[in-house]
Amino acid sequence: MSRITECFNNLKSQGRKALIPYVTAGDPEPKVTLPLMHALVESGADIIELGIPFSDPMADGPVIQLACERALLHGTRLVDVLDMVAEFRKTNQTTPVVLMGYLNPIEVMGYSAFADKAKAVGLDGILTVDLPPEEAGEFNQLMKASDIDVIYLLAPTTEEARIKQICAAGSGYVYYVSVKGVTGSASLNVAEVADKLEIIRRHTDMPVGVGFGIRDDASARAISEVADGVIVGSVLVNKIAELAGNQEQIPEAVAAITASMRQAMDK
Repeated sequence: MSRITECFNNLKSQGRKALIPYVTAGDPEPKVTLPLMHALVESGADIIELGIPFSDPMADGPVIQLACERALLHGTRLVDVLDMVAEFRKTNQTTPVVLMGYLNPIEVMGYSAFADKAKAVGLDGILTVDLPPEEAGEFNQLMKASDIDVIYLLAPTTEEARIKQICAAGSGYVYYVSVKGVTGSASLNVAEVADKLEIIRRHTDMPVGVGFGIRDDASARAISEVADGVIVGSVLVNKIAELAGNQEQIPEAVAAITASMRQAMDK
């Protein structure tokens, strides 16, 4: 059983939902990421999504675009991100870590090299925004052989036949994008999300995490009532940007946001 599956099973047995924070690796500097990951876990994070910095993050709004720019300014590469996971694993063997990003850096490294390195460092999942299942045959086989879950996105516009196809290709959990648009978008409608999750669950037993548009305790709690996981990113990355000049404050300040969301979700 993968760490991701075990995490969701444990939470389900407790009647709780997963809190899944996203931060961009290397933002604002590489040395901040490891203490930030540990602080997130201490504040109640169940799974960590770690963004791979990329020069053209087309699914992301300006907040995460700028985070990628800050990380790239310091030369953060995919191999560095994997090394961060390795360092995290030295003291944390239980919290699942998922990399989220775009295919280009993985193609540059090579699928086989990435699979080998990812397994060696203790990575649990990979979400490549721009790799559809129709083109992921070789990649998925290598990930499966390395015991790494391949996570896919579903959108409000995804039709039911396509939902079935994507769910069949993925593992770990499904990432449902709750709003039309890029990361940081607003207009979250919980009733619409609940309706879509009902359709998704016709085609998979995997947990469904919901992201995009979750920016405060109220939205985190509302989504936790209908989803299996609450994925939060831009509000955390915004806080990192605010404190880029006071980096020692970042772990505590970001963790305070997730701790407050965790408390709201558990009420």
